[in-house]
This record gives sequence, structure tokens and C-alpha cells, in this order.
Amino acid sequence: MSSGNNQQPSLIGGHAEYVKGAAEATIGNVTGSEPWKASGEQAKAHAVDTMKAAGEQRDASKGFGSIEQKAGALAGCEGMEKEGAASKKE
Repeated sequence: MSSGNNQQPSLIGGHAEYVKGAAEATIGNVTGSEPWKASGEQAKAHAVDTMKAAGEQRDASKGFGSIEQKAGALAGCEGMEKEGAASKKE
């Protein structure tokens, strides 16, 4: 998901990578393919690290508030819910 340059970690990019990893892992589970499972799990782990790093560098005043909080609830992303709640307060 990275373009090879040293950009700051992205919450959106991390979420997209997580979804991709989850899809790969599901394909691996359905087909019994260990390489697909492993690739999916590796992508998900990297995505979590990316999201954590992005969250640490994030300015809560530039968040999306309740929209982000609701999107996090729908996606099952606790971090996104917390970030939305934090930016809603400021």
C-alpha cells in the first residue's frame, strides 16, 4: 500500500490494508491455501501497526467527529470509534 516514499502513516491507508488482509485470509481459509492465510495475517498485522502509528501522530482537532465514530462502529474498529469521539469533544 505504500508508494515507496517516506510518507506519514495513514489511518485510511491502514484500514484499507486491513480490509485487504482480511479478504486474503478469508480466501486462504476457504481454499485451504496457507500462503493466502499467511499473507492476509501479515497484511492485517502491518495495517494495525500503521493505524497505531497514524493515531499517535494525529491531531484530534482535525478528526471527523461523530462521522468517524459511527464509521468505526460499523466497521468494528475500536480505534476509529475512539478517534472520532476524541475529535468530537475538541
